Amino acid sequence: MDDRLQQFNGQPFLNLESFRKNGQGVKTPVWFIQDGEVIYVRTVANSGKVKRVRHNGNIHIFPCEANGNPTGEWVQAQAVEVTDQKTAELVARLLENKYGEERVRQFGQATAARGDTYTVLKIERR
Repeated sequence: MDDRLQQFNGQPFLNLESFRKNGQGVKTPVWFIQDGEVIYVRTVANSGKVKRVRHNGNIHIFPCEANGNPTGEWVQAQAVEVTDQKTAELVARLLENKYGEERVRQFGQATAARGDTYTVLKIERR
């Protein structure tokens, strides 16, 4: 595994910096799971970060605390939205294993109550 990606092992949060059309970066701490050299983030499909990734998949990531404070070094990465059901189910299962089934389901219920749906961002190092 890439040394720069090893810093994410065992970390609870990842700070994802995506970029607006004008080039301004927007940093967002998120839950994530790592499967080898691939990182997945499940997030609300119509969120700003997803819209930015759809426009420009070049991102920066680093492990962080819940408030976004870094606990590691920046890594340049590429993100793409993945919409197939098989990946969505894998990511949901892995999130439940990492963060706890009840906690993940509570977030899912709150998301559904707002009428939102999830999508998955697949992140790989550039």
